[in-house]
Amino acid sequence: MDVRRDRDAAGRARNARPRDALGRPLPHGAEGVDRAPEGVPRTPDEALAEAQRLLDAGRPFHAHEVLEDAWKTAPEPERQLWRGLAQLAVGLTHAARGNARGAARLLERGAGNVAPYAQAPPHGLDVPGLVAWAREPGRARGDEPPRLRGAGPAAPGPAR
Repeated sequence: MDVRRDRDAAGRARNARPRDALGRPLPHGAEGVDRAPEGVPRTPDEALAEAQRLLDAGRPFHAHEVLEDAWKTAPEPERQLWRGLAQLAVGLTHAARGNARGAARLLERGAGNVAPYAQAPPHGLDVPGLVAWAREPGRARGDEPPRLRGAGPAAPGPAR
């Protein structure tokens, strides 16, 4: 059996297996969904727009990848914010996968990381709305994606 690991151009281990819309690995050769490319430099506005598009499309795992890239490249004063946003997307991923306990933990962790930015939210983020969304009783069901900016209901996503 060949146990070589998938590697990127820099030699870092990567899993090249296709994934479903919720980020679960599929067997090699299976038809997966397009993945959000990792390591793409984006402005905060671009990252938030892409993450919102993915959340609205029912792809929170892929939104997490975009937000994680932003977290890794954010200036130090914003790192906790971007980490929290990525955790919210992971919480929604757990919820969509049926893991309510894991979802609740990640949603609370994410809310705790974004909450300190509520007094002066950068990039037009609706930090108070995101915290309220994450802490809403029953949120771990994952029935509705958050609005990263502004108020109002999320656009309907695909049936799950």
